[in-house]
Amino acid sequence: MSDIKWANLLGWSNEQLDDLRYVAFSYIKQGHYETALKIFEALITLDPNNAYDLQSLGALYLQLGNNLEALHFLDRSLKLEPRHYPSLLNRAKALFMLGYTQQGTAQTLQLEKCKDPEIAKQASALLMTFH
Repeated sequence: MSDIKWANLLGWSNEQLDDLRYVAFSYIKQGHYETALKIFEALITLDPNNAYDLQSLGALYLQLGNNLEALHFLDRSLKLEPRHYPSLLNRAKALFMLGYTQQGTAQTLQLEKCKDPEIAKQASALLMTFH
């Protein structure tokens, strides 16, 4: 990974990066996942340690069926935010999709105990889908 701080080099502020995130999210809402993916890839070049951008990339790759890339970016985001439950849930789905049933099951069983009822419900549904 490059040590160049691209956002600083280009003189981009956090506000400009947020504007780019907003555009990417707008594309997601419209179902233009490939376009949003390209924007988020640019964002992690500009700001490589942004957990939201990494989570979004992981979710987009999962949506597009590239489960290995999804797992890669979800793992990177979880290093920054280990308890981000939507990312943990997406990670479990990626594991199942890649055939790592044992790891997916273990993670999903943990998520079923989550205090957030929506995450727990989605974890149960995911477990039922793959078992």
